Amino acid sequence: MPDTPDRDPAPAVTRALRVLTALADSGGAPMTLSELARTVGIAKSSAANLCAALEEGAMIEREARGYRLGRRTAELGGAFALQFNQVREFFAVCAASEVLRGEVVQIAMLDGAEALYLARHEGRTPHRLGTPLGSRLPAAQSATGRALLMGLDDCQIAELLPPEAFTPVTAHSVTALADLTAVLEAARDRGYAVDENSSFVGLTGVAVPLAPWNPSDPPLAMGAALPSATASPDRVREVGDALRRAAALLTNPLAARA
Repeated sequence: MPDTPDRDPAPAVTRALRVLTALADSGGAPMTLSELARTVGIAKSSAANLCAALEEGAMIEREARGYRLGRRTAELGGAFALQFNQVREFFAVCAASEVLRGEVVQIAMLDGAEALYLARHEGRTPHRLGTPLGSRLPAAQSATGRALLMGLDDCQIAELLPPEAFTPVTAHSVTALADLTAVLEAARDRGYAVDENSSFVGLTGVAVPLAPWNPSDPPLAMGAALPSATASPDRVREVGDALRRAAALLTNPLAARA
C-alpha cells in the first residue's frame, strides 16, 4: 500500500479540536449543533457524537441556546500557565508592590504575531481594563506584545510579522514595520514598552519582557493597563520602573548568576 503522509492519523481528535476552536472563536456566544457541524464541515450526527463526548469530559457545556466551552478548558489553561515559575510567583510579586498592587497587571506569551494572555492580577482599580485570559492582541499594537518583541532583532521581527499584523486597531496604531522599529528602539532605551491607545482607545499599556526562567520556556512579558486619562508621563514612568523591579524578582537567580 502506498504511503499517505497527508492522512489524518486521528480524525475524531482533529474534529473535536475543531469543535473547541469554533467555540473559542465564537466570542462567548453559544453555538447550536447545526452551526458546529457546518463550521467544522461534518455531518450533524457526527457533531452530536463529538459534542456528547466533549460534554462528558466537561470540555463543553450545553445550554438552551447551544454549546459553549466548559470549565475543564479553563482548568487546562490555568495548568498550562502554572507550568512556568514566573506565573506562579507573579501574583505574590504584584501584591507586594506598592505601585502594582492596585493595577491590572497581566502576563502574556508570544504566539506568532500575537500576544496571548495567560495570567491576570486584578488589582483594586475601579476600572475594568486589560484583556480576558486566553485572549489575544496584535503584538505590534499592545505594550505587552511590544515587550515580547523587544528581545528580537529587526530581521526576526520582519520575518515574524506579516503585513496584516499592522492592520490598525485604533487611530493610534502603528501601520508599518518602520514605525514599529522606532517604537521598539525607544522601548529598549528606557527598559519598558508603552502603548498609548494603540490597542484600545482610552487605555495606556506599560510592559516589560521577562527573562526565561528555564531555557525551554517561551518568551513572556508582564504589562499593566492604565486609564489614558490618568496615565501622565510621570505615572507611566513610575509603573514602568515598578514593572522592571518586579521582572527582576521574577528572574531565575541561578540563571542571573550564571
